[in-house]
Amino acid sequence: MDKKRVTELSILANKIRKHALTAVYSANSGHPGGSLSVADVLTLLYFEVMNIDPKNPKMENRDRLVLSKGHTAPALYATLAERGYFSTEEIPTFRKYGSFLQGHPEMKKVPGVEMSTGSLGQGISAAGGMALAAKLDKKDYRVYTILGDGELEEGQVWEQAMFAAHYKLDNLTAFIDFNGLQIDGDVREVMNPTPIDAKFAAFGWHVILADAHDFESLLSAIEEAKATKNQPTAIIMNSVKGKNVSFMENNPAWHGAAPNGEQYEQAIKELDAIIAELEASL
Repeated sequence: MDKKRVTELSILANKIRKHALTAVYSANSGHPGGSLSVADVLTLLYFEVMNIDPKNPKMENRDRLVLSKGHTAPALYATLAERGYFSTEEIPTFRKYGSFLQGHPEMKKVPGVEMSTGSLGQGISAAGGMALAAKLDKKDYRVYTILGDGELEEGQVWEQAMFAAHYKLDNLTAFIDFNGLQIDGDVREVMNPTPIDAKFAAFGWHVILADAHDFESLLSAIEEAKATKNQPTAIIMNSVKGKNVSFMENNPAWHGAAPNGEQYEQAIKELDAIIAELEASL
C-alpha cells in the first residue's frame, strides 16, 4: 500500500472516530473507548479489503463482517455511513426513539449489518456459522469478526474456536481488539485471557500479531490470513482504547461513558487537528 493511500485511510479512520463520538455524545450514552480502538481495522476492511456493494447490501457473494463486540456499534455505524450504506446525517440519532441506529447492531434495521450482536461471545459463533455455510454452498466469500479482549472471558468464544478449527474454516478471520482494558479495568486482573496467541494456537488456529493502528501491519496480516489453508486465523491486534483522544486513551472510565459538552469539543478538536495534519501531507 502506498503512502498516499495510507494517509487517505488514516483521514477516514479519524472521521469515523469523530462520527462515533458524535453518536455517543448525542445519545448521552454509549461506548466510546472501544469504538475508537477499532476504527482503523473497520476502515481498512470496508474501504480496502472486503468485497461489498453499499448499493446492494445483500449481494450474494459479499464478504461479511460480524461485530462480535456489539457495544462498539458507534464505530460500525460511522464506517457504514462513510462507506455509503446510509447518510452520515443519521449518526446523531443514535440510541434515540425511532432511530434505526440503536445501541447494538440490528441486522433487520441497519443496511450493511450482517448479524445482530451485543451479547458477548455470540458474534464469533454466528461468524463461524456463516463461514461454514460458505464452505457447504461452495461460495468464496470471506467472513471477518471483531472481538474484544474482555469478551474472551465468555466460554462460548472457545466453543466456536474449537468448532472453526475442527471444520477447517480458512475463510474465517477473527480480529482480537487487545487494548488490555474492559469495563472493570485491566483484563489481566479481571479474568486474565493471556496469552491470547498461545490459546488460539492451542485450539488449532493460525495466529498473527498485528498493530491495530498501522494499516500496513493490518493489511499484511489479512493477506497472510487469506493465504492460510485449512485453519481459521486469529489476528491479535495490539490497540489503544480511546485512540487519538488524549483524555480517553488507556482509560477504562471511557469504556461506557459519554463525554459532556466540553469534553466532546476537546475530543473533536484533537481529531480535527490530526485530520488537518494528514490532509496537509497529501
